[in-house]
Amino acid sequence: MNTIEVTSPFDGSVVGTVPYGSTAEVEAALDLAKSTFLDHKNALPKYKRVEILENVVKIMSSQIDELTKLCASEGGKPWMDSKVEVNRAINGVKLAIEALGVHEGKEIAMGHTASSANRMAYTFKEPIGVVAAISAFNHPLNLAIHQVIPALAVGCSVIIKPATQTPMSAIRLVEILEEAGLPKGWAQAIVCDRKGGELLATSPKINFLTFIGSGAVGWYLKSKVANGTRVALEHGGVAPVIVEADADIDELIPSIGKGGFYHAGQVCVSVQRVFVHESIVEEVASKLTQYASKLVVGNQLDPKTEVGPLINYDEVDRVEAWVNEAITKGGKILTGGKRISASCYEPTVILNPSDDALVSTKEVFAPVVCIYSYRDIEEAFDRANQLEVSFQAAIFTKNIDTALRAVKRLNGTAVMVNDHTAFRVDWMPFGGAKASGLGLGGIHNSMEEMSNQKLMVIKSPVL
Repeated sequence: MNTIEVTSPFDGSVVGTVPYGSTAEVEAALDLAKSTFLDHKNALPKYKRVEILENVVKIMSSQIDELTKLCASEGGKPWMDSKVEVNRAINGVKLAIEALGVHEGKEIAMGHTASSANRMAYTFKEPIGVVAAISAFNHPLNLAIHQVIPALAVGCSVIIKPATQTPMSAIRLVEILEEAGLPKGWAQAIVCDRKGGELLATSPKINFLTFIGSGAVGWYLKSKVANGTRVALEHGGVAPVIVEADADIDELIPSIGKGGFYHAGQVCVSVQRVFVHESIVEEVASKLTQYASKLVVGNQLDPKTEVGPLINYDEVDRVEAWVNEAITKGGKILTGGKRISASCYEPTVILNPSDDALVSTKEVFAPVVCIYSYRDIEEAFDRANQLEVSFQAAIFTKNIDTALRAVKRLNGTAVMVNDHTAFRVDWMPFGGAKASGLGLGGIHNSMEEMSNQKLMVIKSPVL
């Protein structure tokens, strides 16, 4: 098998080497996953799955620093935030164990019509089959947890293709699962090129595709999957935040700042577009500028770093071009606006770029936050909703009626009130609408998505 080197986004140093699979090896992984799932004599009973997952929690809990270093080294997320990711990943496994206790069906009413007399009926859950998981770079361990663990919890076999830039965390997860007692064949990680990924996603041997990544690739794969394959897609958004005149400015600045600059803005629900009432726009812009200008940027392995590198050098070039275009379209740079090095970009605040600038219409996926002034909140709603993406949105206000109005008016699968758009806990439903995705993630929702409902009807003269 061929191998590839995994490098640090910060300085390009080699942090690991992983196998690189061919299309033939992808095909072999599919055959193993399918034969494992269809081997009913060796299916894993629910109590055995719980036992394995409990062992995973113990192993991961004993290796928090090692897993933190692994995530940070390959992904570029600062140490402090990578440690949060590892703890979230451990909690995600716990959530799957808890969810199995209520993963159940229900009684369907019978006997209330003559045609249904002498019958009782119940639904129950069965695993959907083979799960193919294609993952993204920005949360290399926790995304793998969200795609692999729900599949195993409900009794599916699963193959994960992690991002080529950040494959080590997913590979380590599969190793931990096997150390925890999971028989080979139930979980596999394969690193391969785009052709291999397309083969994995579109094979008739899979029953469920979970994809996290760009909209262009996700919708393309959905159009190519085999008949009957269930699909869940998670793409990005261009998260809108509305700040009303009565908002608590001192509270919202650190919230918006964290939501915008966390992981250098490389999060699908990062704060990007902030619409601020004209009466307070100068104060909000000034305080957010002060916040951004004080952030520590640098090597993700330094515990003091708050903003790490972008995932690769080409991304820095792209962001530099987008910000320069915003300037030509009326945007005023309040802080930042320049690259620090080949891998790092300054935390940047732009005031009033035009609504047709790239930073206003596309997911910037970088430490760039745009502030726009508005006079009437209906105008802010319309501008916030004008894009094809729809993920998480937010409103800052002390007025309950305004908050509820925003929840109703803002496009999004979730609207945060007095919190930033990047808020997430792993048991909540999470996913995009419109061009932002299909279906809902989160441990519980994924377990439901990866299950089939079966109905059993019993007829008896004694009923």
